Amino acid sequence: MKTHPAQRMLEAIRLSYRYSFEGGFRQQPPEAVLEAMARVPREEFVPPDMRSFAYDNQALPIRYQQTISQPFIVALMTDLLDPEPEDIVLEVGSGSGYQAAILSLLVKKVYSLEIIQAMAEEARKRLSRLGFNNIEIFEKDGYMGLPEHAPYDGIIVTAATPTVPPPLIHQLKPGGRLIIPIGEPPYYQELTLIHKNEEGEVSQYNVLGVAFVPLRRRCDL
Repeated sequence: MKTHPAQRMLEAIRLSYRYSFEGGFRQQPPEAVLEAMARVPREEFVPPDMRSFAYDNQALPIRYQQTISQPFIVALMTDLLDPEPEDIVLEVGSGSGYQAAILSLLVKKVYSLEIIQAMAEEARKRLSRLGFNNIEIFEKDGYMGLPEHAPYDGIIVTAATPTVPPPLIHQLKPGGRLIIPIGEPPYYQELTLIHKNEEGEVSQYNVLGVAFVPLRRRCDL
């Protein structure tokens, strides 16, 4: 019997976990994250000419000089966020909507910010068509976050920035987590976990070397 490409993708994610980290970090992704990724049709979030590669464990180009992240990185960032069913999450960088779709199956509400108007409109239509109804996309400069719905249980940033945007730290709820690639594209970046404790103190942990497109600002457009 032929294996569905999604199952091969999940196995590749498991292998990436096993070989990317030394002792002390998770050696397997949470089953809830894998189940969410199995439910989201990744081929719907890539251009038609990329669909045959949709479930490969690699980043793929989408439109507007953006990318859809490698499945392993999507799983890892979701895992690091430690989502709970009642969480309200902010995503900076909607892209095609894939990461938001994964999160939407694990949390109560996802607010997602996309600075490229056409991309935001396409993602909004795509997610609605596919039945992901607990995601709201805003056309905004993600550096500033979305204060009107703050604070957030978790914030996930899908583009790299040299430093952590202060508004995002401010909008993170005590006890919350911020996942962000820090560094100068196209050079080395660190996928970073930032935790704010109940007293509002912030700690930072480097997790893995990554490569993301830069976080775009209004002044860049």
